[in-house]
Amino acid sequence: MTALVYGEADLLAEHRYARPQIEAGYRLHGGFDEAGAYLSPRTLTRWPAVKAWQAALVARGFPLIDASTKLLRRGNYPSFEQQQLLLDLGLGQTLWNSLTITGVIEARGRRLVEFAAPDFQTIVEDDIAGTATGHLGRGLMKAHGLDEGGSPEKGEGGHDTMWFAVRDLLFGKDAYPLPAVPESLARPELGRLMPQIPLPFEQTILLLMNVLMIEIRAEAFFAFCTRLMRAPELFTDRRDAAEQAAVLVERIRQDEAIHVAYLQTAVSELRSFRFRAEAGGSLPGKAFIDPIWNGMVQWHSVTTPDHARAQTREAIAAQLMEAADGAKRLAAFDALEQREAA
Repeated sequence: MTALVYGEADLLAEHRYARPQIEAGYRLHGGFDEAGAYLSPRTLTRWPAVKAWQAALVARGFPLIDASTKLLRRGNYPSFEQQQLLLDLGLGQTLWNSLTITGVIEARGRRLVEFAAPDFQTIVEDDIAGTATGHLGRGLMKAHGLDEGGSPEKGEGGHDTMWFAVRDLLFGKDAYPLPAVPESLARPELGRLMPQIPLPFEQTILLLMNVLMIEIRAEAFFAFCTRLMRAPELFTDRRDAAEQAAVLVERIRQDEAIHVAYLQTAVSELRSFRFRAEAGGSLPGKAFIDPIWNGMVQWHSVTTPDHARAQTREAIAAQLMEAADGAKRLAAFDALEQREAA
């Protein structure tokens, strides 16, 4: 093993835990060191590797793409004040649904364990052995999938189960009926977007971009959740449980940071490489990757949130209108959004 080349076992390596992570009756991944600090799963070597690949990319003269929440154009809906109003009215189902759906979506992320990433070296002129791109199929995507969906064979939950634990701490496991879950958060197929390269490679790049934007949107949700759970005027009858739920969200947030980092690195590397074109000759990755990335950001930061907002408002309006003073409640709910916009 060198500073830039790793085997799958290296990228899946765990810290030695002094005790496991168990919350709300669930056995979860990761664990704690002797001092009680939380250690994210499979990051013993993965974090140093990603940081080394990032440094090597920058040393070659290529910056990392922006992968911060600055890319997002819409805030959470309902907003903090709107969610606060719903909770004050005893209507916690919107938040309960969000936490449940997040857990179900995370479980789907386990598909990455079985994803067969194509060998980009076959179409890239640069040597990619010491890059994140060169390790997508050598442990990086598998580790990501295990983080999200856990290891059922070991009775160990991942982020899917962690979100269910957060929900249970706040409301109880069966507080509301299970909600309908979207088929996918990824941008739908729009035909060939990168005809310069073979389809399997295009599909992989689009997957990396989609998942990266989903992770960036998740970061905004983490901040929203912890603020809500730590508001002293909320969950007054479950104050300690709500604080522990916020702690658990912070652990998920810590775990997810490595996902943003390796995906940001891989997409940045891909745009830095020179590709062998299908039609002959070669071209820089940024020539065909940058326009698609910009479209992906637009879809995840504007199109999807606007669509989700319309659906969520319809469901919330139906709940509010069940009360005798439903029209008044709905007007107050909408006024909070208008005030925030102003």
